[in-house]
Amino acid sequence: MDIADTAGAGARPGLRERKKQRTRDALLRAALELFATQGYEQTTVDEIAEAVDVSQRTFFRYFAGKEDVALFSQRIAESHFLAAVRERPPHEAPLEALRMAVLEGWDTIGEAVDAVVPIELHMRTFQLIESTPALLAVHLRRSAELEEEIARVIAEREGLDVDADPRPRVAVAVFGGVMRVTGRLWGAGEDSSVEAIRELTASYLDHVGPALAEKWRTE
Repeated sequence: MDIADTAGAGARPGLRERKKQRTRDALLRAALELFATQGYEQTTVDEIAEAVDVSQRTFFRYFAGKEDVALFSQRIAESHFLAAVRERPPHEAPLEALRMAVLEGWDTIGEAVDAVVPIELHMRTFQLIESTPALLAVHLRRSAELEEEIARVIAEREGLDVDADPRPRVAVAVFGGVMRVTGRLWGAGEDSSVEAIRELTASYLDHVGPALAEKWRTE
């Protein structure tokens, strides 16, 4: 089922679709809880299905595999952020629009994911992705694809041709690098709250200008 089909999107689904959503959400929550408590590699598809009292075949109707379910809520968060970028007012400079979109995204992330998983479980899963090489590799590949989408949005809002003008991709590359640094530092820390990663993100983004444009040595 597509991410756009999450609860709350569009018209209220029929009874059959609501039952399918409940099954999908139950599988998702059970999987993320198992990943958080016993580890991603240690959890099997059979254990996830058993936790919801469905068959393995039913699991595969909703998810391609463990990787798909582990990254599901993260993809919701990415869609939430991309929508926030598109909605930033046109007078904002590109990096400021990205900064405000990501901070607004953290402020409202609960609204985006609570329909499928509790925000605390989403954040624990984010930490799991950061600490699991197989998941992190897929996440980074998806991040590169997302950066290209964002660069095209930035180019469109600035009236530029993304393939002729390097600035949108350069700006998004800088922003994406900061996001990877803050995600890694937050993931290695003890505070897994939204507030912690939002504060860290804001602090690092505030240093982008000085880091790129100013001399660091004082003597």
